[in-house]
Amino acid sequence: MKNIFRKIIRIFWKSLLWFFGLSIFSVILFRFVPVPFTPLMIIRCVQQKMAGKELKLSKTWEPLDKISPNLQLAVVCSEDQNFLTDHGFDFQAMEDAYHHNEKSHYIRGGSTISQETAKNVFLWTGRNYIRKGIEAYFTVLIEGIWGKKRIMQVYLNVIEMGDGIYGAEAASEKYFHKHAKDLTRSEAALIAAVLPNPRRWNPAHPDAFVIDRQQWILEQMNNLGGELKY
Repeated sequence: MKNIFRKIIRIFWKSLLWFFGLSIFSVILFRFVPVPFTPLMIIRCVQQKMAGKELKLSKTWEPLDKISPNLQLAVVCSEDQNFLTDHGFDFQAMEDAYHHNEKSHYIRGGSTISQETAKNVFLWTGRNYIRKGIEAYFTVLIEGIWGKKRIMQVYLNVIEMGDGIYGAEAASEKYFHKHAKDLTRSEAALIAAVLPNPRRWNPAHPDAFVIDRQQWILEQMNNLGGELKY
């Protein structure tokens, strides 16, 4: 019995070492190499296939200087206004979201852009504590190894922005027939406005809710200034 227990312990520690080694290696690799695909992209393709639908996956990796500063500012205003200073976690936003979700049917997230990036690149979807713990681990890694500018670049290249649409360039071409670097403030605010549910809302055909969010985001953009200072 002792030998079996020791083997289990050895397997556990070896698995843990492999996890830490591979996770650190992958974070270092993606510091310099474009992320080719994410778990969510794979999940969406499987869902499309199982539903008998045509496979849709549109994405184009772009450097940050080819993505409009308007969109960079818009997603910060919409998703994480403390992005440049929060070190990956905004505990006040988490607490506010927790209290809000206790009283409302509309679930509000408290994740930062760094957390969302870690989740999108490295993890599966879900809300259990194990996944959140691993998400926190990867958030610490990318904050330390990538830095804010790279986090923003990866975020804007992999985030889901519609049905089968991922990243700023694909979204810009789909909705506004232009490159991401050419997005106006109004267009950028519309794209940022749909991020809570990009498969439900369409920036090119916004409903009243999306327009209200766009106007609020534009106000926040005016308050925060012209563009982000990384």
